[in-house]
Amino acid sequence: MSKDTISRITEKVAGELAEWASRPLDAINPVIFVDAIVVKVRDGQVRNTPFYVVMGVTTAGEREILGIWAGDGAEGARFWLQVFSELKNRGVEDALIAVCDGLKGPPEAITTTWEHTIVQQSVVHLIRNSFRCAGLQHRDGIVKALKPVYTAPSEQAARERFAEFAAEWGSRYPAIVKL
Repeated sequence: MSKDTISRITEKVAGELAEWASRPLDAINPVIFVDAIVVKVRDGQVRNTPFYVVMGVTTAGEREILGIWAGDGAEGARFWLQVFSELKNRGVEDALIAVCDGLKGPPEAITTTWEHTIVQQSVVHLIRNSFRCAGLQHRDGIVKALKPVYTAPSEQAARERFAEFAAEWGSRYPAIVKL
């Protein structure tokens, strides 16, 4: 597509996008997910730009994108506080659980915005982080051994599967067990 075609399409949807980005939101989102996706953006030159996404799960159990924000790579508490304040101003009075990556900024901003929200790190990010401690030759085995932990039907079953994981991999990779 030509740059002119893309510009015309962008102009046509810009109004709808602004309306969507400022729409009122449900007062309660039992769960919100916070993360970023990196997209190549052409702005004179092509560069990787993070787009920060907050997805909520409604009380009806449906997933809804609450907002998307273009950023510069700074996922600090100040940035996230602006994001969550905007969501609160658009109607989100409470989020019961917030799931995010392991960075320090989002949890601090979440608990500042919604005092009683439980913040937990996503399983995907925990597994990714564990790979930093593991040898390349063991990653498939670690993934296979961790899957029964995070797919367990109950907390007790997850604890049992984790004990099995720790027994198998703990002596070789104690940092992963600690994570």
